[in-house]
Amino acid sequence: MGLLDGKVALITGGSRGIGEAIVRTFIKEGAQVAFTYRSSADSANKIVSELGENAKAYQSDAASFDSAAELIKNVMADFSKIDILVNNAGITKDTLLMRMTEEMWDSVINTNLKSVFNLTKNIMRPMMKARGGSIINISSVVGVMGNAGQANYVASKAGVIGFTKTIAKEVGSRNIRCNAIAPGFIETDMTHELDEKTKEAYLANIPLKRLGKGEEIANACVFLGSDLSSYISGQTINVCGALCC
Repeated sequence: MGLLDGKVALITGGSRGIGEAIVRTFIKEGAQVAFTYRSSADSANKIVSELGENAKAYQSDAASFDSAAELIKNVMADFSKIDILVNNAGITKDTLLMRMTEEMWDSVINTNLKSVFNLTKNIMRPMMKARGGSIINISSVVGVMGNAGQANYVASKAGVIGFTKTIAKEVGSRNIRCNAIAPGFIETDMTHELDEKTKEAYLANIPLKRLGKGEEIANACVFLGSDLSSYISGQTINVCGALCC
């Protein structure tokens, strides 16, 4: 028996990194999983081939409202319901504000924050009709702490936290929960490319003295998607090795 037996989950940005870890962990816990990718079709198809019939990939741009609406429509047609939404799609375009262009600001805000509005707005009607659901928004500890050189990313992730609290209040009466997870520094393809000096600088600020793993974010998502967290809503869980405390 898995913690997500009988549940259908939709995960955006599920073809790599944290998103892929969430997809794989949800499948292990018994869920049927729909996940999106924007351009990495080969990676998405590989995941589906490995996980079997309980996983299905959809090409979709989370930053587009119309694309999000079409995605929800297609997933509902294929799976009949969506119990869990994980808003994970995100990008970074880091530089100091003095050098940041309008395009760098807009693209990060649209992908990281507007996407959360797009998917949540379009899933409201199915979840309200079902009188239940769990929405999990992936934020970041920098959305709580701030971080030099990431004004666009920090603003988007802080916005996700505020959005999460508001949605929890708006739809709680319909038994729909909305929570956020704020990952710290997590091992991904990007962190593997960092030089040792940069990694050591990160580790010096993390009390647990290591980077987190994608599976550790995924486990927090399992908890928030399962019935174990049935009275938890409007919260932000920092999964960061005590970096933000």
